[in-house]
Amino acid sequence: MTIRVLLADDHRVITDGLRSLIDARPDMRVVGIASDGLQAVRQSLDVKPDVVVIDQTMPEMNGTEAARLIRERNESIRVIILSMHSNPAHVERALHAGANGYVLKSSAGEELLNAIRVVHAGRRYLSPSLSEDLVERMLRGTEDPLAQLSARELQVLKMLAEGHSIVGIATRLSLSRKTVETYRERLMEKLGVRDLPALVKFAIKHHVVELE
Repeated sequence: MTIRVLLADDHRVITDGLRSLIDARPDMRVVGIASDGLQAVRQSLDVKPDVVVIDQTMPEMNGTEAARLIRERNESIRVIILSMHSNPAHVERALHAGANGYVLKSSAGEELLNAIRVVHAGRRYLSPSLSEDLVERMLRGTEDPLAQLSARELQVLKMLAEGHSIVGIATRLSLSRKTVETYRERLMEKLGVRDLPALVKFAIKHHVVELE
């Protein structure tokens, strides 16, 4: 049985390299390539891959948000997050969103091929170092304050932290200005912050956005 794989990364050199790596194996092949998170969600519905390999840092919608939507629409599709971020909070957030695997970009290659086979078989895969860090985090009982947010709330939080205006967010997400303002107020209430600067600081602290 051939494993059908959809690749999602906004860097063509990455997808070209991964495609060559995957297509060289007799038990798997690439059936689609997406360059942003929204495109990954749409293509997953169109081409119905067995496994989606998606970069965590993507335009329009990050890998975790895309994983949540893909799994909500078709839970039979397995999703692997490919990321440069080894922070356990990123891993835990991705798993809560429905991702089946999390692989560090620094170890992509044979490990990614193994991860594809593992998640396709119905098991979970984490890069070994991530597994250790995540277990330690769980033993400490650390709770992720972002776990209470919906996918849309996370999306709005990310865009606010990136500096998008209310009008800009409304336009890009096809929402009314009033709806976006309601999301902003709800975010402040849920996260216990009083104003937009505090909301932005919170997003940076909890790795919703990354400083260059």
